[in-house]
Amino acid sequence: MNLGAFLATFVLVIPAELPDKTFISCLVMASRHRPLAVWAGGASALVLQAGIAVVAGRLLVLLPQTAVRSVIAALFVGGAAYLLVVPEREEEKAGLRLAARSEAAAGDEEPASGLDGAPEPPGDEVGEGLERPADERWWRPMLTTFSVVALAEFGDITQILIANLTARFKDPWAVFLGASVAFVLVSGIGVLGGRAIIRVVPLGIVRRISGLALLGLGIYTIVELV
Repeated sequence: MNLGAFLATFVLVIPAELPDKTFISCLVMASRHRPLAVWAGGASALVLQAGIAVVAGRLLVLLPQTAVRSVIAALFVGGAAYLLVVPEREEEKAGLRLAARSEAAAGDEEPASGLDGAPEPPGDEVGEGLERPADERWWRPMLTTFSVVALAEFGDITQILIANLTARFKDPWAVFLGASVAFVLVSGIGVLGGRAIIRVVPLGIVRRISGLALLGLGIYTIVELV
């Protein structure tokens, strides 16, 4: 296994996923349901999407090398533009809407705080005063989180990143393992310590750092084409 590919994927996926809507939705869902169940559902859904992204990256390798590098460069630059231009507020709203869909799918009668027509960014107030049902079965929020996150993650920026890294390193197992470990870690952070992370490191800063990293990879790939 290519250790460099594993570490590069791990290091790049974490800042790309932290300000993502799925991170926000897991944070909110964990305030209403059993955190470990939400973590298991969200993490397994993200690992599944990592596998799909790796397969897409393997298909890219079948193209001529010049075409592959051109596509990789374009996707890196496009992903960087998305992270740098689209404000984190929009991703927070998307995460709250995703959590609202999870609540609806779980059959909850009352939406989580801030999930009405005017979503609020996640903070200390999100989920406060909300009691988890004492008799809630653990598999219910797990399956709900899994299904909603798996659908929401299709075509996400991290999927594009993983596909690009697969095509670049040509070591699908290393990329898959690096992405999976990063996803499991980020999901755990969102469920168990998301609010603390947000207070210490604003997600907008993480978003810009990730965008600059993708822009650097895009420029490096373009230079290789010249």
